[in-house]
Amino acid sequence: MASSKTWVIDPTHSEVLFKIKHLVISTVTGSFNKFSGEAKTDGDDFSGAKVNFTIDVSSIDTNQPQRDGHLQSGDFFEAETYPEISFESISFSKVDDENYAMAGNLTMKGVTKPVALNVEYGGSAGDGHGNIKHGFEVTGVVNRMEFGMTWNKLTDTGGLGLGENIKLIANIQVAELVEETA
Repeated sequence: MASSKTWVIDPTHSEVLFKIKHLVISTVTGSFNKFSGEAKTDGDDFSGAKVNFTIDVSSIDTNQPQRDGHLQSGDFFEAETYPEISFESISFSKVDDENYAMAGNLTMKGVTKPVALNVEYGGSAGDGHGNIKHGFEVTGVVNRMEFGMTWNKLTDTGGLGLGENIKLIANIQVAELVEETA
């Protein structure tokens, strides 16, 4: 039987991005700069991994401080009341050699909903310091309305200014957590 391993996210080699339609004609991209997470596996096989992930809402960055402030307000994330977005997997299944399907519970603004995410395995490599790292790209779509983020405004032509679906893209690199022995 393989021994269980804990893999932690390397934040300096990972990123969490989101995209949303603006005025129906273009896409605004943003990121969260502070996040953490881990995966627990049986050995080096990620099938069946237990994944948890936390994002610091106040670290939102759309390259526009005024917009970032609005996104942290009650119209959207309500960051003072709900400072974190969290995800906990309920399944992590291998689709083929390069892809996994991950399902879990996403909690945002005090609302927890099931989400399905695609996980593309990028491979593994040594980092030059004796550590093996694995790379993944996680993608999915979340409807912000389901999490109580219903703010919107009408365009001059009567259309909605913001799309309801948010595309999530996380490029994640993990390294094995090695417990120090006394």
